Amino acid sequence: MAWIFLIVAGVLEVVWAFYMKQSAGFTRLGPTVITLVAMIASFALLSASMRTLPLGTAYTIWTGIGAVGAFLVGIMVLNEPAGAMRLIAASLIVAGIILMKLSST
Repeated sequence: MAWIFLIVAGVLEVVWAFYMKQSAGFTRLGPTVITLVAMIASFALLSASMRTLPLGTAYTIWTGIGAVGAFLVGIMVLNEPAGAMRLIAASLIVAGIILMKLSST
């Protein structure tokens, strides 16, 4: 169950990052509220996952999902550039997430 909590927490990190961008510096109410609710839920699920998962594993995977997810949302939704160097960097993060998961089984 801890892994499910962690994955959902990582997805919620992507949600709050996206809506933080949409909030325009917390000047738009709707996106600001979504940001705060998603943040609280993400932190709560991360905390719950840390009851059984090691700190380093949980935090690394949570931030990795958030970083790669936000990167992909930026490319697909916000039309941000997807240069070769950025794609390689994201691939390395994914590789690190996989290795972290494999090392904690």
